[in-house]
Amino acid sequence: MDTNTQKFKIRLGLFVAGGTAIFLLAIFIIGKQKNLFNPVFKLTTTFYNVSGLQVGNNVRFSGINVGVVDNIQIINDSTVEVDMLIKNDVWQFIRSDSEVSIGSDGLIGDKLLVISQRSSDAPLAKKGQKLNSNEPLEADDILASLNVTAGNVEVITEQLAQIMVKINNGNGTLGRLIQDSTLAENLNKTIVNLRKSSKSLDENMTAVKHNFLFKGYFDRKAKKDAASKEKSKK
Repeated sequence: MDTNTQKFKIRLGLFVAGGTAIFLLAIFIIGKQKNLFNPVFKLTTTFYNVSGLQVGNNVRFSGINVGVVDNIQIINDSTVEVDMLIKNDVWQFIRSDSEVSIGSDGLIGDKLLVISQRSSDAPLAKKGQKLNSNEPLEADDILASLNVTAGNVEVITEQLAQIMVKINNGNGTLGRLIQDSTLAENLNKTIVNLRKSSKSLDENMTAVKHNFLFKGYFDRKAKKDAASKEKSKK
């Protein structure tokens, strides 16, 4: 046998063996990701918009990958059905009132499904059961909301600026109070007069208390107040 032919056969055998090993390894990795070698059960849910979710993306429960997205199908113009394959050993934790939402693996990672628990006393989810879903927030909706908020802030800022201009110009009650020194002086005099009136009233009340015509009334009132305080202490 020719030496070159023998070397060629050896190389061909190694190439076939290596290709077979790579093929089997790929099948094992894909099968593991798709849970082909683990017992699984199916759950389903629906969304209005799946926001880029794809078949094969992970399904998480309590922060742990417990399954994969098995199928995505458009039912009508407002409903997209998503099927999930979940590991059997997680079945005991997923309740019938659990909700499914679309999240991301990190800030800019792949989309994934997140199953959240609602109550611990609800019955377990059945195989093939449809779970309720929470629609994801789209980036366009968030930007639109931010634009509205920014517009409102701009309007409020403009209105506050107009109010401050009027105050600085002495317009309005507050503006006149700040800018008009005469008005401010009159206000101060009014406060001083009120204090004097209050002091005079206190002096008059003191004089009335010492008047023999009203002394008996105030003495009875003082005794009554003292008795009430003593009773409240007991």
